[in-house]
Amino acid sequence: MHLANRSLVTAVTAVCSAVALCAALTGCAPQSEEKTKASGQAGTETGACAPGGLATEVEGKLTVGTDKPAYAPWFSDDEPSNGKGFESAVAYAVAKQLGYGRDAVVWQHTPFNSAFAPGAKKFDFDINQVSISESRKKAVAFSSGYYDVRQAVVALKSSKAAGAKSVADLKKVKLGAQVGTTSLDFINDLVKPDTKPAVYQRNDFAKSALKTGQVDAIVVDLPTAFYITGAEVPEAEVVGQFPNSADKPEQFGLVLDKESTLTSCVSGAVDALRKDGTLAALEKEWLSDAVDAPVLK
Repeated sequence: MHLANRSLVTAVTAVCSAVALCAALTGCAPQSEEKTKASGQAGTETGACAPGGLATEVEGKLTVGTDKPAYAPWFSDDEPSNGKGFESAVAYAVAKQLGYGRDAVVWQHTPFNSAFAPGAKKFDFDINQVSISESRKKAVAFSSGYYDVRQAVVALKSSKAAGAKSVADLKKVKLGAQVGTTSLDFINDLVKPDTKPAVYQRNDFAKSALKTGQVDAIVVDLPTAFYITGAEVPEAEVVGQFPNSADKPEQFGLVLDKESTLTSCVSGAVDALRKDGTLAALEKEWLSDAVDAPVLK
């Protein structure tokens, strides 16, 4: 050991003994900035969700991710920050529950697939119709579910898919869906069509393919299906919805970094909003048109 190092050890040991903070040299080592931040966040896991004082990406702010375009009826006018649309309203309700006012919420563009891809996140949570699944949980964390969702089939009224009454009726038609979605999973895992489904980077592209007849039908979540047929492609109709598992319905959840220590606080906020009726009220306000569709047996 070099003399300088021996002197340093002696000095630090003396300080540790004097203040009774540690029994060994390593116990007195200063924490790194990352370690300090993690320590500050750890309190959230034990229920210490200090209103407006969480260890967020930006101190005093809550960073919320979502994709662009931000589709109706989840958002309105492609502007997440206006508070209109179901998911925009839910995000602000969660923020308020956590102690962050509207002016403390910062929106960040996060492509759909990037939200639940492996790797560190730059948002505190993402809200973008992301269904909770065990496979996605390997890469990210989820809050409690904030919406129980059904997948639905949309087809032009003149399409051969329009008369489908069952899942089996869809096996011989050309289907399409957005990449990385549970809509695509339903096609591949439940319908198992004879023709490989068309996969699109965005729902906009899927809708264009539907309008031009490149596909017979597309699969989207039920509220989006009603919006497409009511406002965007009036010549289309909601053919039907897929049945959900009775014991485990598909749910949308807020996405967090896999290692985020905010997860329990965010889940607590969602649970509180469900318990006090806020989520039901927002669903009625923004998704009331998506009330029903025939179930494809």
